[in-house]
Amino acid sequence: MTPTYNKVHNRFKFNGLHFSHEELKEVAYSLIKEGKPYEKVTGDFLIDWLNNKDFLVVTTSGSTGYPKQIKLKKQAMVNSAIATGNFFGLEPGDKALHCLPSHFIAGKMMFVRALVLGLEIDFVEPAAQPVFDFEKTYDFCAMIPLQLKHTIKYIDNIKNIIVGGSKVTKPLIEKIKDCKPRFYETYGMTETVTHVAVRSLESKNGKKEPYFTALQNIKFEQDDRGCLVIHAPKLVKETLVTNDIVELKSDQSFKLLGRFDNVINSGGVKLFPEQIEDKIQPVIEERFILVGEEDATLGEKLILIVEQPKDSVEDILKVIKELKNLEKFEVPKKIYTIDKFPETNNRKIQRKKAAKLVLEAK
Repeated sequence: MTPTYNKVHNRFKFNGLHFSHEELKEVAYSLIKEGKPYEKVTGDFLIDWLNNKDFLVVTTSGSTGYPKQIKLKKQAMVNSAIATGNFFGLEPGDKALHCLPSHFIAGKMMFVRALVLGLEIDFVEPAAQPVFDFEKTYDFCAMIPLQLKHTIKYIDNIKNIIVGGSKVTKPLIEKIKDCKPRFYETYGMTETVTHVAVRSLESKNGKKEPYFTALQNIKFEQDDRGCLVIHAPKLVKETLVTNDIVELKSDQSFKLLGRFDNVINSGGVKLFPEQIEDKIQPVIEERFILVGEEDATLGEKLILIVEQPKDSVEDILKVIKELKNLEKFEVPKKIYTIDKFPETNNRKIQRKKAAKLVLEAK
């Protein structure tokens, strides 16, 4: 029988203690009244989850536009939790570490997975460097890349770690190769109730996989722009058309190439900034983006924007030109600097806003 949102699994534990549906309401009220700021947010979420309504109102991250509020069916969130549990082989009584903020869908879904699948969840402060029990063995954890970067020395006690929320950089991918956990980069959005596909990253116990693989009951296709179209009837009724350009391997597998709205047409050559950024990452320590600038000859030219670089623009360009895997047309025509990138609420860089700020200040 499929679990429902108004039931709490009898194996569910929250920081070592089991709570029934009604007892969890008391915990929620206590968190709101006496908890730290991050606990108050969690209390608010639990109150919303445990009420009689069949939906939640959640806020999107705003990474591809302005943040907006949308309604998610609670049963869709339950279905998402089941799909994740099946993919990773999670069983009742398995232990999960929760270190994400409850503002966003990823943090909410960690609790939903525990409630639905009967996980024993340890909830810690969602800091840039989460502090948790480094001796206890965890079966599952979700982190953003920043958290993974700061806890890389302390995670060998976690079996499976999913990483999402922003791009997993090449330097971080190199670091995790020497770690014991199995790592998975996720693909998804608030509208799809977090991830709908994952890809394995290389580690001591994990193999590198270039393609994202769909979770159960999810199918993919492409539109005429080459962008991913998602069919996830158990998560969202309508078909979702994205702006993510992909290479489709099958209706359950794809490689992410870049975003349609980020593509730069320079002298008739289509440039995918995200792919070029991957190549440049090893030689630039600071945060940076590649965007297009209007050009009389090329139509658009490729430019690089770096946040507070310690090296000069000339030195940065020199090391970029020395990269062996970079094509001639992938070398930026101009380099600009910025004091601080404009960000979404969950620290994703707002590309278009950053480009506008820099180019208007010329």
